[in-house]
Amino acid sequence: MSRALPALAAAVLALTLSACAPAAPKADPGSPSPTPSATTCTADSGVTVIVDGGNLPGADEVALDTCVPADEPIAATDALAAAGVELEGTTEYGDAIVCRVNGLPAADEPVGSTEDPDYVESCESMPAGFAYWGLWVRPSADAEWGFAQEGIATLQLSPGESLELLFSLDGEPAAPTP
Repeated sequence: MSRALPALAAAVLALTLSACAPAAPKADPGSPSPTPSATTCTADSGVTVIVDGGNLPGADEVALDTCVPADEPIAATDALAAAGVELEGTTEYGDAIVCRVNGLPAADEPVGSTEDPDYVESCESMPAGFAYWGLWVRPSADAEWGFAQEGIATLQLSPGESLELLFSLDGEPAAPTP
């Protein structure tokens, strides 16, 4: 059963991401997907998923801090899908780059940058260096956050680890809060 859970989450993710996403294995339709909880995971209970929109307009609407049950390593994309997080990549780089998280930044309004007040994220190519979603990982609750050393498409998380998508606008916040 525990092996079917990541496969089911991958199937859900494949439906929500663009056609660039690799095909996910089909899960047994009778297998339940992990049900996130509002508590921080322990080393044996799952992966903590956090979404922090920083100073982005609408950030409170996407804020999330939840535990996705996992008793073995899980793909970051599967953990995010299980937590109900929808990702959008870019036209040029597909799902290798996170451009929008749950629809933010909006495609029809400026992101709120002081560096470029009229900047609207189009998701055509790389997001601007002053307005982007960063991918952060923390190996345990008492460890330091570190910028992910690989992309969202290949990142694997072990139970007890935390994943944060953090929107940095004009350099703030520079990193997740401890």
